[in-house]
Amino acid sequence: MSVYEQHKLLVANRGEIAVRILTTARKLGLQTISVYSPSDATSPHVNLADEAIPLADHHIVPESQLYLDAQLLLSISKELGVTLVHPGYGFLAENAGFIRLFTESGITVLAPSADVVELMGAKHAAREIARKVGVRVSPGSGDETSSIETANVNGLTTSLNSAVDLGKRVGFPILLKATKGGGGMGMVVCHNEHEVQDKWDQAKERAQALFGDDGLIVEKYIQQGRHIETCQIFGDGQGNVVHLGERECSVQRRHQKVIEETPSPFYNAMNPDAICQAAIRIGKELKYSSAGTVEFLVDASTGEFCFLEVNTRIQVEHGITEAVYPGLDIVQLMIDLGIAAHSTRTDTGLHAIEVRVYAENPAEGFRPCPGLLQLVHIPDRKEEGWLRVDSWISTGTIITPHFDPLLCKVIVTGSSRDEAIARMKAVLTETRIYGPPNNIEHLQVALDDPIFAKGRATTRWLESLPFIPRAMTVVSSGLDMTVQDLPGRVMGLGLPRSGPMDYIAFQAANLLVGNESSTEGLEIIVMPGVPAVFHFHVPTIIAVTGKPVFLFIAADVEDYDKFDTKSKETVDMANYEDSRGFRVYLAFRGGFPNIPEYLKSKSTSMGLGGYQGRSLLPGDQIALADCGPKHGEDVNIRIPDSMIPAYPLQATIHVLSGPQDDPEFITAEGVERFYATNFRVSPSSNRMGIRLELSDDSGDGKIGWARENGGEGGSHPSNILDNAYAFGSININGDTPVILANEGPDMGGYVCACTIAEADMWKLGQLGPGNEIRFRRVSWDTALGLWHRNESWLGGVRAAISKSESDSIDLFKEETEGGLGGPKLFVAGDSAILVDFGEMRLDFSIRALVHAFELEVLGARVDAIKRLCPCIRSTMCHYDPLQISQSTVLGILSSALSRLPDAVDEMEFPSREITFPIVPDDPWCQEAIDKYARTTRDKAVYVPSNVDYLARNNGLDGKKDALSKLIDSEWLVVGIGFYLACPFLVPIDPRCRLVGQKMNPSRTYTPRGAIGIAGVVAAIYPVESPGGYQLYGRTLPAWQTWGRGRHFSPEEPWLLRPFDKVDEHYATLSRC
Repeated sequence: MSVYEQHKLLVANRGEIAVRILTTARKLGLQTISVYSPSDATSPHVNLADEAIPLADHHIVPESQLYLDAQLLLSISKELGVTLVHPGYGFLAENAGFIRLFTESGITVLAPSADVVELMGAKHAAREIARKVGVRVSPGSGDETSSIETANVNGLTTSLNSAVDLGKRVGFPILLKATKGGGGMGMVVCHNEHEVQDKWDQAKERAQALFGDDGLIVEKYIQQGRHIETCQIFGDGQGNVVHLGERECSVQRRHQKVIEETPSPFYNAMNPDAICQAAIRIGKELKYSSAGTVEFLVDASTGEFCFLEVNTRIQVEHGITEAVYPGLDIVQLMIDLGIAAHSTRTDTGLHAIEVRVYAENPAEGFRPCPGLLQLVHIPDRKEEGWLRVDSWISTGTIITPHFDPLLCKVIVTGSSRDEAIARMKAVLTETRIYGPPNNIEHLQVALDDPIFAKGRATTRWLESLPFIPRAMTVVSSGLDMTVQDLPGRVMGLGLPRSGPMDYIAFQAANLLVGNESSTEGLEIIVMPGVPAVFHFHVPTIIAVTGKPVFLFIAADVEDYDKFDTKSKETVDMANYEDSRGFRVYLAFRGGFPNIPEYLKSKSTSMGLGGYQGRSLLPGDQIALADCGPKHGEDVNIRIPDSMIPAYPLQATIHVLSGPQDDPEFITAEGVERFYATNFRVSPSSNRMGIRLELSDDSGDGKIGWARENGGEGGSHPSNILDNAYAFGSININGDTPVILANEGPDMGGYVCACTIAEADMWKLGQLGPGNEIRFRRVSWDTALGLWHRNESWLGGVRAAISKSESDSIDLFKEETEGGLGGPKLFVAGDSAILVDFGEMRLDFSIRALVHAFELEVLGARVDAIKRLCPCIRSTMCHYDPLQISQSTVLGILSSALSRLPDAVDEMEFPSREITFPIVPDDPWCQEAIDKYARTTRDKAVYVPSNVDYLARNNGLDGKKDALSKLIDSEWLVVGIGFYLACPFLVPIDPRCRLVGQKMNPSRTYTPRGAIGIAGVVAAIYPVESPGGYQLYGRTLPAWQTWGRGRHFSPEEPWLLRPFDKVDEHYATLSRC
């Protein structure tokens, strides 16, 4: 057994440095332990370690304090037999009490001794050590003292008068600096004695609040200073200390480093050995052990250096020293506590530069920006050997507000400084870190600046660096504001299509600014008193379409205008009284290049895509493309008034009959009454569905059901065994019609009376609460004509932009014709056909026949047939009506049906057996049911317990009997869809098929991973969402947004497939 295998290392940190330490420890063969807070549960350092311990399970403190709890870390270390602890940097890395606590317990902390850490943690004491060994310190506190014994008494400046006197003696400006300060905090610049008087008390109070010690020192402030530090010195604790060269860290914001390089472009041309030898003298005096860094401030005008401080830990920027000395691993040296025999290493002639990438907004004072990283791509140059990236992030990482927002450190080497700079520029150009704002663009500006190129940057240079982000900032986001593109996410499997609700206005806006009509833009809802306001940092070509709004801008513009904003200009978009329509569309030239596609679309949907997977909020800054006007471009272009849609308060929506306005479900009289009814849009409508109420003149308007119940589909006549839904279906939910819109499900268990012609779907985007609609039936040929009408209107927009002649086209002209249907093939709008395979009952042989039918259709390889959406006893065929006619599709489907076998007994399909843990009758689902009873319906048969209801409804003795049948049964996956590849499952054993009705009305909340029953079909909820199934337990969801884990991928972030067999295994709360 090697010496490493006899030890166990606990990494008392997180993020990038934890990954860095674990990488070396694993290479050496050390057993490793990570600790983590709740928000870090999916961070890489958790998976890299041999064991990972959650901190929150052991203690109740604010999350931001968890990594600072030394007693908790000691308890974990003792319990797990830890022998070594690496504190990294930050948190407890320079905490003498932490080191003593572990050392006294027999656990080695990879750090200097507690006495050295404590001594160097007091800046006045550190200055006295430097004086003692002949190293110059900046003029200020303690100049009259000469021995370490008096440092803790005389090294501090203890009164306001003393501070003023010192300022006069050393010359203003001066720094008031907290003696226990660090990380760029606790420093106040005073330019004269009046500022000292004004800021003295505030500085002491802030020092006490931040560091628990109000002690201050006074130093001469060097305005043109350069920040030079030696490499992390390394000592053996016996007085032997070596150095590994100097680093320059002058490019800073808020006194914190952003760009580092070695050797220093300034000091290397002078006498770098002098500064390194000064560091060694300090290290030897301290009998320093382990890794550390001695920092100096150099006056750029004279070249003189003075001691700043000793960092008694590994530095963030240690990687650039390793980069210029190939094979050097400072973390390993800390573990081994040994170094090479020589006091210096042979100069390799390399130059290294490091940049720190932060989730922060340089345009707003480097404000930290937590959020979701939607895409992380950092180029790999391992084969070339000159690039190193120390990182902890990947696509899907969430940056929390609790901790430092450092994302990664990018380190490059070159044979010269110029080559290293050129390589860094190339790497940053290729780097893609999309999500909340970061400082990559700011770093690129810094690297391009002549001052940096000439190596003349000082510690205050970054403050004056001109930087204007190519971006716009949301000041007010209206009632709702989302990123959308066309055609949205059209892959099916329960992934909502998303995209703009009014795709006509959306395309017009894009055409006005010169984009492709499908380019991503904003969909906005403004209401009285709730405007949308944007601040543009750079000139930008934009266009506003959709609902008419007031536009407040310096130029005289209206909606359906193309216009350009100026740099630093604000655009207000406000509602005006009596305006018709509901949604506004805002297009930006070039779109949003830093918003990545998710599953082939940038549209926002249910925590996916868009910006951060959510609606935009005030303060969001969105990066823009090459968005300004071209030289000589005419920006005064407007679509003629005669072409601008006038949105009616009473709209006619063209639909195609079916798939279920059929005598089996709705009486002939009921069908006619449905199409004669005027409906009103409910305020409960949204992008998922437009809920319809009866208008005042519609009589009783009840659905004329042809049956008493839904049989195996459920207790209400609107219930059916789940089948696919076409886009734009009018879904009868109980007795309430709901138009399934852009975020609606593509599968479910309710009757769909008819389907909106897809060419009329854009009208839904302008339907507001209180608007009235009536459905008018048309044929497939007429629906196709609506497509051509839309395209003609967009052609007119293009002509108007190019200043050509165009005809005015009425987008709201009504069409009249009859519907189309059949016994096996049911029309579902103008771009889908529902293929129904028999009676409304569950039969696995029918499901097998559906699959055989799909294989026949797919075998024909018809490009215009886009996808099939199978479920229990049917499948939906989606096709492109612009590429193929309905009659041709019907012929292909009929031909496939004719080739099906008479029996399915010998058919074989690929299948897997997968076991899911389940907590039966769990508290999370019960919490959702209790909320439903409190807020929605408290007298239903299925409250207060869904499991009790399932037992009663199926004649069972009680909960135990019901749960036994459900969990002990084997289940078959019969469909994937609805939302986010939600799996639909049925017990293979008919004796275990319990029947339950859907909740009416539905719940507003269901926990992720809940499993429930409606009819005889079960579903596992992929995310938190509304729902109506009867819940009997909670398991692991079969959906992982970022495709992480075995059997998942970014292209297919779902686990289950039709015909998979699922077993449920009892799990206890203590294991969850």
